[in-house]
Amino acid sequence: MEQVIHGILLALHNLALVGCAAAPFYNRNLVNKRSQYGPKLFYRLDKVVEDTLQGNAPYCIAFIITLFVTGTGMPANHYLFHGVFKELSDVALISLIIKIAFVFGMMVIMFSIFFKINPELKRMFADFSSEDQPDPQIEAGFFKLRARRKYLCEICFVFAIMVLISSAFMGFEV
Repeated sequence: MEQVIHGILLALHNLALVGCAAAPFYNRNLVNKRSQYGPKLFYRLDKVVEDTLQGNAPYCIAFIITLFVTGTGMPANHYLFHGVFKELSDVALISLIIKIAFVFGMMVIMFSIFFKINPELKRMFADFSSEDQPDPQIEAGFFKLRARRKYLCEICFVFAIMVLISSAFMGFEV
């Protein structure tokens, strides 16, 4: 039974890991394609971009929660069946520390984007329309904030890759 529970937790953990890496990867591609048009508002295009990027937030949060639940569930599962936590090799312990650090880094970035930058972008975008030209100062501020979000997403993408890489070393035995 221990192996079944571990297998389920590991499968869910791996799906969440892939989701944590895939979301910034695809968002990055969308943002890079949009940037070809420069910092000028194209209402319909920019609405699709904002709706897509901001609509992905619940998925990212779900992936992070799944990572934590399954990541703590695996050692708890071992403890439940053996009465002790599994001993880790030095390589596995270092990779675990690295993985946790990068996951926390991703969380800090995501919370900054989801609860600070995205609401501000949404508020600013609500003042735009498909019929009228935007105020140049508001438009410039909108694209400056988007550039900040893009920069943070690039960092988050690198962190997600580091989480995936460090996970590969967690299976090292004592």
